[in-house]
Amino acid sequence: MRTRERYAAVQRLRGKGLSIRGIGAELGLARGTVRRIVRAGTVEELLANDGTGRRPSLLDEFKPYLHQRWNAGCTTATLLFEEIKAQGFRGQYQVLRDYLRPFRVSAQVPEPAPTAPKVRRVVGWIMTKPENMADDDERQLDQILGRSPELTALAGHVRSFAAMMCTLRGDRLEEWMAAVDADTLPALRSFVIGLRRDQDAVTAGLTLHWNSGPVEGHVNRIKMLKRQMYGRANLDLLRKRILLADGHRNLAVHGNRARSSFHASPKRRPGQQCSTSSKNVLPGGTKL
Repeated sequence: MRTRERYAAVQRLRGKGLSIRGIGAELGLARGTVRRIVRAGTVEELLANDGTGRRPSLLDEFKPYLHQRWNAGCTTATLLFEEIKAQGFRGQYQVLRDYLRPFRVSAQVPEPAPTAPKVRRVVGWIMTKPENMADDDERQLDQILGRSPELTALAGHVRSFAAMMCTLRGDRLEEWMAAVDADTLPALRSFVIGLRRDQDAVTAGLTLHWNSGPVEGHVNRIKMLKRQMYGRANLDLLRKRILLADGHRNLAVHGNRARSSFHASPKRRPGQQCSTSSKNVLPGGTKL
């Protein structure tokens, strides 16, 4: 299946709401391949390794230096190769020689064209608040958005969603999804389909101050305890380990508090003993 056909098939199935796994099973593709196609904004992005319309070269970051040295009179390829190799170039000598070959027919070599920003960097610009962007980054982003109405619409939707999320305005979610549906943006449309599947929970998450952070923390801690037993623990043993881990943690907290209280309390009278407890119970009432 050619790249354009594969891209169209994946986007069509994604628009129907299929998961990455489902699309891979339907088309016989690996999940990594499906995920890469879904993330691609256009098919042209798949045809170029870095999404800039051309294939990247190991020489890209060294081209300004090579042009400067060539115009300064250094036209020996072997010497230039050693110089850029010392700067971190990892390619072969043949790559440099092929690049320098057209230079020998010109008296003056022009400066290389500015390298187009990579997709990951442009995404970072779109996800950044305009007031937090550097002037040069904002200028480059404006130039890119000015050449693509689709990307301009996408950036507007992304930033409005970010503002809605940061200001807890979940009441605007339906309006935002309707605006996305009105545009022909397959990636955001599939995102909206996922939101509608659990819209009540999404609205609550965009409205309330509560979050699932503490729950995720406990889940992560339980997984850590379970992995320490290498899959050999049944539920009863896992329960005891969780309770004991909680107990030891509480003991440490109470111990620190007790030591602080002891040092802050007045001196005991001669003959006065510290009170102790012989109960074999962890703080919180958990029996050992």
